[in-house]
Amino acid sequence: MEFIEKGTPEFRRVNLCLFLGGLVTFATMYCVQPLLPLYAHDFRVSPSMASLILSLTTALLAVMITFASSLSNAWGRKSIMGISLFTTSLMTMVSSFSPNFTLLLICRTLEGIALAGIPAIAMVYLGEEVHSRHLGTAMGLYIGGSAFGGMIGRVATGVLTDLFSWRVALCCIGLMGIVCSWYFWRFLPSSKHFVVQPFGAKQHVLGLGQQLKKPGLLCLYSIAFLLMGSFVTLYSYSGYQLLAPPYNLSQGLIGWLFAIYLVGSLGSAWLSRLADRWSRQYVLLFGIGLMLIGTLMTLNTSLLLKLLGVAVVTFSFFGSHAIASSWVSIQAGNGKAHASALYLFFYYVGSSIGNTSGGFFWSMSGWPGVIGMISTFLLICLVLGLVLPIISLCRAENPSRE
Repeated sequence: MEFIEKGTPEFRRVNLCLFLGGLVTFATMYCVQPLLPLYAHDFRVSPSMASLILSLTTALLAVMITFASSLSNAWGRKSIMGISLFTTSLMTMVSSFSPNFTLLLICRTLEGIALAGIPAIAMVYLGEEVHSRHLGTAMGLYIGGSAFGGMIGRVATGVLTDLFSWRVALCCIGLMGIVCSWYFWRFLPSSKHFVVQPFGAKQHVLGLGQQLKKPGLLCLYSIAFLLMGSFVTLYSYSGYQLLAPPYNLSQGLIGWLFAIYLVGSLGSAWLSRLADRWSRQYVLLFGIGLMLIGTLMTLNTSLLLKLLGVAVVTFSFFGSHAIASSWVSIQAGNGKAHASALYLFFYYVGSSIGNTSGGFFWSMSGWPGVIGMISTFLLICLVLGLVLPIISLCRAENPSRE
């Protein structure tokens, strides 16, 4: 059986379907982020409680993502991805009718469980079906769909909430997801190189355990936890600050804040090229340091400087994340699937814990408290980046490049 080649109708269908899959996944996951201040007000809950609307979703996603790829070995790639997209879109629509905060949290928790299907399996599917010569192009389009989905979900939700209500906004995002899910299910080529493998829970857990014994990988997992915790927290609580005096921005304008995400693709590409040319460690430290500078810039009361700081953080976060995630694959040896799953686990757990912890700091000390928490996270990241060579993280690479 031949692999899918660039220029064929199958290749175009794969690219479009996976682009839509990434779009739906990250649009439904993050569409609630700009609405957190509104939820806190409408449901009369604290900022840290309101943050659970996003944190529970990413926490359950983190847990399920460690099992989803292994389950797809037994149940099929397309089946798991299709079910994931339909269920996620449906739960987003259902959540728009939530009469109370508790039911909204339940919907978002179930959504987190369903979401794991695409991030865990899409890259495996592409690696199996697309010819290796064109895998970079296909992977890039999938990641592009993910980034675009994360941005459009937040921006569209903010604008629709301004025009109508948050319930209408979530219902529209869910409806868009169902349409895209149907197209994905209808037109994604079925797997030709997939071989059914029985799911062995014991072997899976042992494989994860092996990757947790490597000090270098633990260092990278910790960096993923702290970077994502810092990044999500900055965006979540920017909304609280910009809705209040002296800025008094509307919910729609808060949604447009997430258009800064486009800067992230530039940071990812540029810092990754620098890492290939110079040294992963040096460029990672540079990216984390730049992220810290951007974070401190947001303490300035000038709206222009504050937004510039957010852009600097976004640029350096995506670049640092790209370097750290690629480093995991190099260090994992034969356990790449388990190591990547663990990286994503810590990445999304960092999102959950950082996001909710930020609520406590916001309630106690406002924006300076949030920035203090983020700065502490990033300083720990810098220390972890400095000790990577000491624990022989780069033993499989050319030492002269480090």
